[in-house]
Amino acid sequence: MSTATLQETAAPAVHSRRDARRKEKELERRRLRDEKAERRRARQAGFANVANPRRSKMLTIVCAIFAIYCLFPFLYLLINATKTQADFTSTFGLGFGKTFALWDNIKTVFTYQDGIFSRWFLNTILYVVVGAGGATLLAVMGGYALAKFRFPGRKAVFVVIIGAISVPGIALAVPQFLLFAQIGLTNSPWAMIIPSLVSPFGLYLMWIFSEQAVPTELLEAARVDGASEMRTFFTVSLPLLAPGIVTTALFTIVATWNNYFLPLIMIRDSSWYPLTIGLNQWKDQASNAGGQAIQNLVITGSLITIIPLVIAFLLLQKYWQSGLAAGAVKE
Repeated sequence: MSTATLQETAAPAVHSRRDARRKEKELERRRLRDEKAERRRARQAGFANVANPRRSKMLTIVCAIFAIYCLFPFLYLLINATKTQADFTSTFGLGFGKTFALWDNIKTVFTYQDGIFSRWFLNTILYVVVGAGGATLLAVMGGYALAKFRFPGRKAVFVVIIGAISVPGIALAVPQFLLFAQIGLTNSPWAMIIPSLVSPFGLYLMWIFSEQAVPTELLEAARVDGASEMRTFFTVSLPLLAPGIVTTALFTIVATWNNYFLPLIMIRDSSWYPLTIGLNQWKDQASNAGGQAIQNLVITGSLITIIPLVIAFLLLQKYWQSGLAAGAVKE
């Protein structure tokens, strides 16, 4: 075959490769142009574009400020719990003292005044387990019943619940004291436990959550299979209500653990104090005639007091977040 014939045969292949490379370059330029346009639209849309959220320095600074604001009290407690009483009064609040006395402070907290702090801690655990636990159980059962059963007066119950949520708990403390004084339950654990059993917000939360989390068809199928209402509730509905139960439990636990005004007016015997009242009594000790200043013990006791709540939130965080998000999206 002659050279001219070979050149004529190879020419189409060369042109084909050139066209393919040209098309590839054109596609690459188009892809880069599209990506550039997408980035420009993402910058304009900001967080409206979920796939391309905008990184805002200003928003990062604002979030950092809020994080510092929330963590500052904990940092203050952590630093000052390591000081002696002398260092607490003579050094800067956010600076460490001359002596690292954290372990000595913890030991003294549990031994001061014959170990009364341990009694206060156990009292708080009792109020939380019985009061907050009972409030959670009643809220779960009541909310489930209001969501899945139809009965006369259901709308009136809803109005009462909304009204109870709008009334602050501190406004009910004095009427509760007068009522409990008439029946002789003041200055006893029942003065803390019985009011803690009622949680209108928890009842409302479980009502709304049960509407979304428990399909009515599933309950009807269980009833057709012969399951009783109690068995249906405990074996079918309760596992589906787990996120809402944890969320309600966290709210009631925190409310009972941090309750201050109710035990302040209900309880006079220091052996039945919760941690909030007991630590406040230690804080006011220095203001009394001949009282000893023990701010280092108050700070250390406050640090010990918040540790169980921090642990509870960390362990139950995933259930809590899913419970708060329930019903946010309509299917």
